[in-house]
Amino acid sequence: MAFESLSERLQNAIKMFRGTKEITEEDLKAPLREVRMALLEADVNFKVVKNFVAKIKERALGAEIQQNLSPSQQIIKIVDEELTELLGGTQAKLTVADKPPTIIMLVGLQGTGKTTTVGKLAFNLKKKKKNPLLVAADVYRPAAITQLQVLGEQVGVPVFSLGNEVSPVEIARQSLEKAAHLACDTIIIDTAGRLHIDEKLMEELQNIKATVQPHEILLTVDAMTGQDAVTVADTFNKELGLTGLVVTKLDGDARGGAVLSVREVTGCPVKFVGMGEKLDALEPFYPDRMASRILGMGDILSLIDKIKDTTDLAKALEMEKKLKKDEFTLVHPGTVPGADAAD
Repeated sequence: MAFESLSERLQNAIKMFRGTKEITEEDLKAPLREVRMALLEADVNFKVVKNFVAKIKERALGAEIQQNLSPSQQIIKIVDEELTELLGGTQAKLTVADKPPTIIMLVGLQGTGKTTTVGKLAFNLKKKKKNPLLVAADVYRPAAITQLQVLGEQVGVPVFSLGNEVSPVEIARQSLEKAAHLACDTIIIDTAGRLHIDEKLMEELQNIKATVQPHEILLTVDAMTGQDAVTVADTFNKELGLTGLVVTKLDGDARGGAVLSVREVTGCPVKFVGMGEKLDALEPFYPDRMASRILGMGDILSLIDKIKDTTDLAKALEMEKKLKKDEFTLVHPGTVPGADAAD
């Protein structure tokens, strides 16, 4: 499973932290080296690793250990927060048009699971009472149209196709009329992919974008391609202006580095992750949950949150005591309570 090796290495690194009242540079040296190696071996982009480790060091170095936390718990807290931030901070939801239909354009290279993702996304939206229309705009790949029609039938949603003799731009344009006719509130366009990025592909995608003006342009990237996924995402983003990413095949024997890198490199949030072949195996992406999963320390993180809440409560109660003690000093010496009552 993805992140299995990374989780083990990060947990070992965190256990290496020592210290009593504060964490020193010497305390950080060995475990941060282990964190760095764990991330690099998971195929995380080098620059991303460098920045990530630097942030942990900056926050941890010389930091006074929070009351009731051990040094290792303090580090877990810092790593968890920085990992969550690296993954996007908060969940990025799909944009919904103020006036239907919402237009979603899926792009990506061949073999990333783009057409399957179109079907999964339709299934996801239908569960939310949406009425999507699938658009077969991949006229080049053999059986792409048939594959989408089969998926549409399985999900129970209509598929718009004009065959493979009409240009993808015209198919996308006419899909707007079809959606209006069928009262569909969402259009999902399956675009063509290539085995590699080329000028013709990008020009076609740019023309579709200009014609239908999608609210979402989602790129599917294969988690198992590692660093290549980051390069592809960066190029597509520069050419098209992506609004989000769908990381597929995260259930495979992947190192998971793509998930940790693509958001930081492109600035685009991961909106969904593919966790299997079935139609219901497309999950919304929650950075905090993924960070917890990678660290493999859900119970400890929950404990740290409880300690933090307890500490905050203790501070609040202490403040309340002080306020109560100071209540009677609010009246200026020499004044008589109630003296202004007759005014």
